[in-house]
Amino acid sequence: MFTGIIEELGTVAGIEDQGDAVRLTFSAETVLEDVTLGASIAVNGCCLTVATVATGSGVSTSATTGAGQWTADVMLETLKRTSLHAIEVGDRINLERAVTPATRLGGHIVQGHVDGVGKVVSREPSEHWEVVTISLDPELVRYVVEKGSIAVDGISLTVVSVSEDAFTVSLIPETLARTSLGFRAVGDEVNLETDIIAKHVEKLLGGVRS
Repeated sequence: MFTGIIEELGTVAGIEDQGDAVRLTFSAETVLEDVTLGASIAVNGCCLTVATVATGSGVSTSATTGAGQWTADVMLETLKRTSLHAIEVGDRINLERAVTPATRLGGHIVQGHVDGVGKVVSREPSEHWEVVTISLDPELVRYVVEKGSIAVDGISLTVVSVSEDAFTVSLIPETLARTSLGFRAVGDEVNLETDIIAKHVEKLLGGVRS
């Protein structure tokens, strides 16, 4: 589980096509401070499992510290359902380690299970913030409400407004500087994860849809 508070911007260092899967290599620093094999790291909001870790001393089989690279194997199903199918070597990506029992829940409950892919529709900069509109699958609209939470590329954000096929968020300078939303262009794909609590409430109510 994650909170949607991005820890660092990493870099895609390698893409290895394995036919029915892809092995991705990422360069990072902060998220490798205490990583172990099998640990979970969210990449643009997708929960991935650490397969290997390499530091200056070589490939690690346990815990590691500091800057280096790590790899994750991404199944075809994940590639189909997320924006990871479009990443390229050199791309900057949002990274967050899984929470611990002592972690502050600074954002909201994020599972790292992407519900759909949206696109940046528009960006409206102002003096102190920027309003970004993102397209939304109509099937997901019922889970998105004004002032509610949504994860965009793994970033916990508050919904400003929502329509039948899009929603808007206001981004403060800190978010623009520390996450990929600072440089996402109109037309770029982003991973979306709606609030898990809304899904459970819907099921408890017998799957009622508005």
